[in-house]
Amino acid sequence: MNARKSIAWMGIGALLVAGFFGSAFTVKAADNPDSEHVSALLSEAKTMAFQLKEDAETMETFTRSRASWQSHADAIAQIKEHFNALSKQVDKLKAAKAGASPWQKTAIDRIDPFLNEMSGYTEAVIEQLNKHPERLGTPEYKDYLEANADYSGDMAAMIADFVDYGRTKDRLQELTDRLEVPAS
Repeated sequence: MNARKSIAWMGIGALLVAGFFGSAFTVKAADNPDSEHVSALLSEAKTMAFQLKEDAETMETFTRSRASWQSHADAIAQIKEHFNALSKQVDKLKAAKAGASPWQKTAIDRIDPFLNEMSGYTEAVIEQLNKHPERLGTPEYKDYLEANADYSGDMAAMIADFVDYGRTKDRLQELTDRLEVPAS
């Protein structure tokens, strides 16, 4: 009988310890809720990223037409303007990162690699336009434009996915609260 009581008490003890740690993790997650400010900044970044994507895709279509070098110059100036605006937005996100939830921090961290790649390709396009405006049909130049379109599209989709995740997460929490479903 003593062995059975010991095993029973060990089981109860294990449940108490698990409950303690489980509640500790729940409190820790609640200590770092989503930042409304970061969510708003991400939403704005999403809009900017889609504008940049449209610019890059439009310029990439120039490779299939006989657009003038001036059209190319105007398009890359627009891309650079929207790129710089998005970069400033990312700086705001980085400044707000300390108050962000874990998923928001991940979103902020994942934008930079896309911007870094786009920066290199955008500079290459500008350099090509400045040095050889008559050579806009070269495979190398076309590759730069295609890479810009690809990176901007992937970045816009990624930011949109994070914004959608945040909205879905908020909606799920609202439903959980309304239905009074126990947290899992």
